[in-house]
Amino acid sequence: MTAIILLWSVTAAQAMLVAALGCYTFRLICGPRAQDRVLCLDAIYVSAMLLVLTVGIRAGTPIYFEAALIIAVLGFVSSVALAKFLMRGEVIE
Repeated sequence: MTAIILLWSVTAAQAMLVAALGCYTFRLICGPRAQDRVLCLDAIYVSAMLLVLTVGIRAGTPIYFEAALIIAVLGFVSSVALAKFLMRGEVIE
């Protein structure tokens, strides 16, 4: 794989991820229920993590991969906390 093909494919992936983030943000603002908003937040953190990974591929430094791992862990924990809040009304029992 040549460097030009890699550059174009990473650029196309970044453009699609930014478009997806825009659609998710619109759905987050206009979501009719709280469950829809939580689902959009899940999709936003996954897309943001993938965007950070594509930046890391383009830059070629490992610090971006560690940042993506932190985004994934924090996104999972926040999803669990929001789901628990929506089910029971409190996070800590």
